[in-house]
Amino acid sequence: MKRGTKTVAYDDTLKLEAYRFEGIVQSFPSHFHEHYVIGFVEAGRRALFCRNREYVIEKGGIVLFNPGDSHACAQSDAGTFDFWGLNISRERMLELAEEVSGRWELPGFSKNVIYDGEAVRYLRRLHEMVMKGFDDLGKEETLLFLLSLLVQNYGQPFSRCVPKCRQEIEKACAYIREHFIESMNLEQICLHVGLSKSTLLRAFTKEKGVTPYRYLETVRINEAKKLLSGGTPPVEAAMRTGFSDQSHFTNYFSQFIGLTPGSYREIFSERDGA
Repeated sequence: MKRGTKTVAYDDTLKLEAYRFEGIVQSFPSHFHEHYVIGFVEAGRRALFCRNREYVIEKGGIVLFNPGDSHACAQSDAGTFDFWGLNISRERMLELAEEVSGRWELPGFSKNVIYDGEAVRYLRRLHEMVMKGFDDLGKEETLLFLLSLLVQNYGQPFSRCVPKCRQEIEKACAYIREHFIESMNLEQICLHVGLSKSTLLRAFTKEKGVTPYRYLETVRINEAKKLLSGGTPPVEAAMRTGFSDQSHFTNYFSQFIGLTPGSYREIFSERDGA
């Protein structure tokens, strides 16, 4: 079977990441990102599960993920999937939100899947300019026009997109983030938050959309991305993020990101070299 191609580019001027997946058949397990995702379906058809809802995404659809939105997807036909989009950090989105709304407040997308022709035109133009390395006024202008449209038509305060979680679950998340490099088990988390194992599993999965273990692995992968983008070798990144071995790290990273750790690191090495 022919393998799909995956391309990623980082724009230093706009401070965001653009990527393209072509001919993909890989499924992505339930996970979340610490950044915003604005993506576009170029071809194919997939089942998407996000925030306890199921969608069918197909050609022409725009996908909007807030930081922390748990989601998974799988191919729903016999074809392949072409998808491209932008990743924008919270910090950068805060700056952009002030530009387009005048408020120093993170926006939250009220819908995860939309079909909007005007937004597609802005998104396509912007993505092409970033992938080709254009450096002109039009690039930043297009980004602001796109976000202005999305925030105006599909935005709300970010706090409304964050579910009201039980205090114990937030405490469990904080414990996982603080100790992600260490080996941990359910008993340790339960002792910390004062819940039984069965109660923790049910409540955590309901509130966060992922299990505690999946949450831990996602935190580790997100930390590994930061290390790799800074030039850290994959072997060292695996050790510094709590993975038991290099094979385990590579398998998980490829499942979540769609690229191997080495390929992801090379993207930033090439950028720094240029």
